[in-house]
Formats: sequence, structure tokens, C-alpha cells
Amino acid sequence: MDKKIKKYLSDLEKAKGIEILLACETGSRAWGFPSPDSDFDVRIIYKHEKNWYLSLTEKKDTIEYFLENNEIDISGWDIRKSLRLLWKSNPPLLERIQSPIIYKADKAFLAEINLVAPKVYSRIATIHHYLSMAKKALFDVLSSKDYKLKRFFYALRASVACLWILEKEEIPPIEFIKMVNGLELPLNLTNRINELIEIKSTINETDLHHGEQDLIRFMERCIERAENEAKNLPASKGEISELDEFFRKILG
Repeated sequence: MDKKIKKYLSDLEKAKGIEILLACETGSRAWGFPSPDSDFDVRIIYKHEKNWYLSLTEKKDTIEYFLENNEIDISGWDIRKSLRLLWKSNPPLLERIQSPIIYKADKAFLAEINLVAPKVYSRIATIHHYLSMAKKALFDVLSSKDYKLKRFFYALRASVACLWILEKEEIPPIEFIKMVNGLELPLNLTNRINELIEIKSTINETDLHHGEQDLIRFMERCIERAENEAKNLPASKGEISELDEFFRKILG
């Protein structure tokens, strides 16, 4: 599949007249808890030639393709849109620049964007994304006796991300187990999370699960704490001028 994805990316560059600066995996494969039938969620950051940006009209700055009977989802943002989202501490953007699964990358670009990101990182902006995700996914889990383990992990990962943001100044890692290991969670919860990751690696996305009351109570506590403390978190102290400079450097 790796070769297929790289071929699709090369074809996309030629068809759209773009240069892909980063193409990486996101979703459950990058988070570290895939199922055997998990889709390939490929996310890209790309740029056009410099003259493309010298226009009085706003042009389409997103790309999306579904391939291989929707098994491969390739989508992404133009570099200008990406840097605007970085300025807002957009969590999906912050995640993709950390992805452990890279299909294509300009190494200098990837290194520099990871240096710039912490300077404009806003904990208060980021926690709202994960808090909303945690509440919605946990509501789905609690709505029936049996639930998809995939949905449970969505709720769990978002809840742990909220806890990370409350307790640490660094950007939350994209890899779920790095978040878990970076926090002082009770050993019984950490052990059960690792067991569930192993279980999920052997079952399909549609398979159902039940129980896990200890982890559910943990998620509820994370959500409650985030709701109470989020408003006190700091915003970014970065300067957008640094992103402007980075943007001009990328375009050359």
C-alpha cells in the first residue's frame, strides 16, 4: 500500500501543478491504535508556484480524493491555509506535522514548521477542540450498552489530550501512547489502555465492545476538569510576522 500511496501522490503533484511539502498518515494508524481494516488517512501540505498567490481572487486551497474504494483518503491544505491554521493552533494541523508515518516530506520544511509551531501554540485554543471531541465521542459510547471500540478510543484519546494540555506546556503528541506515558496515570488504567490497543489491533472497525467503567469514569473526570479549567489557560504569545516570514521563505 505504501508504494500505491506514493504513486498517487506523485500523480497528484503532476495533475495539480503543486509541490507536496508533507504527506503523512493521520487517524488511527498515526495515533497508534489501528484495526486490521483501518483506512489510510493521508494528509498533505502543498504549495503552488509563487505567481499562484499573486492574485486578487481567493483560489481553492484544499484537495480531497478518495481512492481504492475509499480505502485511501488523500486530502490536504495549501501552505498559506496551513500556516493560517497553525496561527490558530488548529489541532489536526499540529498533529500532522508530528506524524510518525511519512510518505513524502521536504525535510527542511518539516523541521522548520516543527520549530515554529511551539512559538504560536495556544493551549486555550487547542483544548476546546479536544474537549468537544471527547464529549461527543463519550456521549456516543454511553448511548448504548455495546459500542465500537474505535469510538471509545476517540473519546479516550481526546480526554487524555485535554489532561495533557491542562498539565503540560508542550503541544500534545499525535501518538496516543506517548501522551499516556507522559502523564502520571494510575497503573491499572495504563495497563488496561495497552490491553485495549492490543485487542483493537485484532478486530475490525465495526466490532462491538462493552464495559470499561474505570476508563469511562476517568474520561468523565478529564472532561469535567477541562470544562472547569480551560478558561484559565494561556493563549499564544507568538507573532504572526514569524509565520509571514516562514511563508515567504517557502515560496522562495
